[in-house]
Amino acid sequence: MKKREFIKKGFLGIGSFFLAGKAKGLEYYPMPSDKRIAVIYATWCGTSRDAALWISEGMDGIANVFDVREDPDISGYDHLIMGGSIRQNKVPGQLENFLEKNRAAVSGKVRGLFAVCGNMRQPVGNEQYRTFIQDYLAPLSGAGQVPSRIFLGRITWGLMEPEVCEMMKKIPGMEEYDNLKRPECMAFGREILDAINKVN
Repeated sequence: MKKREFIKKGFLGIGSFFLAGKAKGLEYYPMPSDKRIAVIYATWCGTSRDAALWISEGMDGIANVFDVREDPDISGYDHLIMGGSIRQNKVPGQLENFLEKNRAAVSGKVRGLFAVCGNMRQPVGNEQYRTFIQDYLAPLSGAGQVPSRIFLGRITWGLMEPEVCEMMKKIPGMEEYDNLKRPECMAFGREILDAINKVN
């Protein structure tokens, strides 16, 4: 092979690699499956991203995982799991906007709902399920009675917006912590997959 042809092919290969990476940069690639499942999450500082990936792991890795900021095309999915991080009793606005815009595509497909919140490092109870799931995420997504879970979150100062970080540090006794548990997220994924398998 001539040197010029070798260099040309090398540049073409590198270019196609970067173009492919840009087009699918944030997409999580699942294990092969005949089920079309997607976990869609919204996060402030990354905690819900990990929860979503671990939920998919609990489903044997067959669910595709999307950050709602990717504005994924969900028309080809039969089963959706929706959730996000809670701040001041709400998920990031991008998830609300996405659900509003895709109401028809989401309708009848939501198989699970989840929320991640610090909850002042206290155990999650019925009040949180009522506030975050029953009165908020369920109506927002049009979901009926589906499996739901609230996971305790975490604080990482370096991932917060400076003004939020400054405000949080003023709370007495507030420090960085991590209460998100991978086994809990995976167990939720298994619960949803079991429910889907019973129907199909």
